Amino acid sequence: MLTELSGQIERITYTNDETGFTIARVKVYGQKDLVTVVGHLISAAPGEILNMRGEWVNHPKFGEQFKVVESRTTVPATVYGIRKYLGSGLIKGLGPVMAGRIVKKFGEQTLDVIENEIQKLSRVNGIGKKRIAMIQKAWDEQKEIRDVMLFLQSHEISSGYATKIFKQYGNRSIAVVTDNPYRLATDIFGIGFVIADRIASKLGFPENSHLRVEAGILYVLNQLSDEGHVFYPYEPLIKKSQEILGVGRDVVVKALGNIAVERKIIVEDINKKIEELKENNKAVYLARFHLCETSISERLNILLTSPKSIRHVASERAIDWVQKQLNITLAEKQIRAIQSALTNKIMIITGGPGTGKTTIINAVLKIFSRLNVTTLLAAPTGRAAKRMSETTGHEAKTIHRLLEFSFIKGGFQKNQEKPLNCDLLILDEASMIDTILMHHLLKAVPPFATVILVGDVNQLPSVGAGNVLNDIITSKAVPVVELNEIFRQAKASRIIVNAHKINNGILPSFENDLPNNDFYFIRQEDPQKVLEIILELTQTRIPRRFGFDPVDDIQVLTPMHKGVVGAENLNMELQKTLNPVQDGIIRGNRSFRVNDKVMQIRNNYDKKVFNGDIGRIAGIRPEEYQVTVTFDGRDVAYEFSELDEIVLAYAVSVHKSQGSEYPAVVIPILTQHYILLQRNLIYTAITRGRDLVVMVGTRKALAIGINNDKTQKRYTFLRHRLNGTL
Repeated sequence: MLTELSGQIERITYTNDETGFTIARVKVYGQKDLVTVVGHLISAAPGEILNMRGEWVNHPKFGEQFKVVESRTTVPATVYGIRKYLGSGLIKGLGPVMAGRIVKKFGEQTLDVIENEIQKLSRVNGIGKKRIAMIQKAWDEQKEIRDVMLFLQSHEISSGYATKIFKQYGNRSIAVVTDNPYRLATDIFGIGFVIADRIASKLGFPENSHLRVEAGILYVLNQLSDEGHVFYPYEPLIKKSQEILGVGRDVVVKALGNIAVERKIIVEDINKKIEELKENNKAVYLARFHLCETSISERLNILLTSPKSIRHVASERAIDWVQKQLNITLAEKQIRAIQSALTNKIMIITGGPGTGKTTIINAVLKIFSRLNVTTLLAAPTGRAAKRMSETTGHEAKTIHRLLEFSFIKGGFQKNQEKPLNCDLLILDEASMIDTILMHHLLKAVPPFATVILVGDVNQLPSVGAGNVLNDIITSKAVPVVELNEIFRQAKASRIIVNAHKINNGILPSFENDLPNNDFYFIRQEDPQKVLEIILELTQTRIPRRFGFDPVDDIQVLTPMHKGVVGAENLNMELQKTLNPVQDGIIRGNRSFRVNDKVMQIRNNYDKKVFNGDIGRIAGIRPEEYQVTVTFDGRDVAYEFSELDEIVLAYAVSVHKSQGSEYPAVVIPILTQHYILLQRNLIYTAITRGRDLVVMVGTRKALAIGINNDKTQKRYTFLRHRLNGTL
């Protein structure tokens, strides 16, 4: 039997916007002491009247609590309640001080004034037109969101998701959700198919609904693209979809046909002789990936067959000249790379650290600058572009900036109609460029331009779908120079020497007592002790010995997200150690504090921050529901509802570290990681460290990874399109 209870919210002790779970202290009518109320409350704020149905429970630690099953809130009627309500941070633009002034002026009529005569607020000291407009907007939104949230809560949808739904659809929210809840999965970041499916189930959509199965197939393909696949074979896709959706084969086949007719997917018949698809001759692409893959092939062929704008130069004379200008002696393969750059429209330079890639770029730039050639330099990430600028002395941009992405105008502004102004384009860290980004980039390259791709093909492939650099190399459609000689200066670095050993399948040497050593291995097999060592290394041992800043200079890289030494737990523990201040905000199971090191985990073109960008929290303003993060000296504001776009970054996955270089890296490596331990992952992790690498774990785990050179297969047909076998 449920009990009814009413009272006024005094304070919110805890709230989780992702689940809607809230702990509040409530002044209940007729009771002297405050009551602890727990449950899923609708955007509750101090000062509000809360009408509840639920049951009394006795918590073993916190004592008697009222567990809410259903609740409704109404605005307060007393001066005290109104002041508390307005000052709670519920209305953006109003904090406790300003709320106090307003209530002092208008008393019990305050909420009436805001609702019907808001311009009267100008009579309050400190409130002008701008703040009135802000309060008006927040007040109206709050009213509207209440209606949406009441509807959604009745279908067991959390307040955090309700906020996102309302932000996306506004007053159409209820209509959109009831008509096709699966739209949420594609329209709103953070609400995937699983959550949309749960909502649909509450709304009465059957398991074999065509909307559900079609959305489910798209979900499966998107999940597969997150694993790096550009397409997936037809029969295995059907099998995966059946497993996830729990429906029959005929239902999946029919749904596949429907979304193919709608051109949401492309089902392409493939020549049966191609090895990848022995079991079936159909490849299923999400439409955007099919467009991008075919476009890359077409654009590369156009570039290869179009005349170049750069005039012919005698390569031998040019190489002699540049060696004198730079006061260097080039190695044989470096000379071959420069000759290739001078004679070919497209070429690739690949090689590990210390093999002279930067020297080649500088020599090429020197020669072409003598010819008055218009040159552009770019890299996939801000850090890689900054490093390219530093090593060449020429401006290098991120690819997004190069292509002039505009959120307002929609998309990249540079394309085939408005191409880049260049005769020569040099792209560094090319192994990071995924299928979609390469498509947009090549669209904007004029046919007469020369393109040089520079990268380390032995690193992990791009975070996004595809294996573009490797596919172009293996297609043999483009000239490639592979550098494998470590130069004398680089041989002094144990990091570089050991990276090349690992790449060749050889266990690195560990001589911890060497003078000027930059590569260490600390043996420990107990995960908890590995964690303790990492905390000690970052907080005291490395800073004391090498002078590195614990947060800015040291980066922990881990193969895993879960587990004791996975990124999630490492971040929580490193935050406690390196930024122990108590002030902050809690979002779900994550806590954010001022000065925290954070990473953006999706491209946000509006804010001009991209997947993998690392920054520091500069400020948290609860009354404005806002957090400010500084990225490379630029402040970026996040609404509280947008904080699922950032995560703590004291520790990051090896994949997320691509394109970055850190003064020092610390890498846990244990046999519990064995599923993820691959040679290219360990190689990528080690080559992120510029001055110091410390590995903590077991030699056995390291050996497992180094011996595993079978990289995870990615389904892509780019190389076949390029070499004409498709």
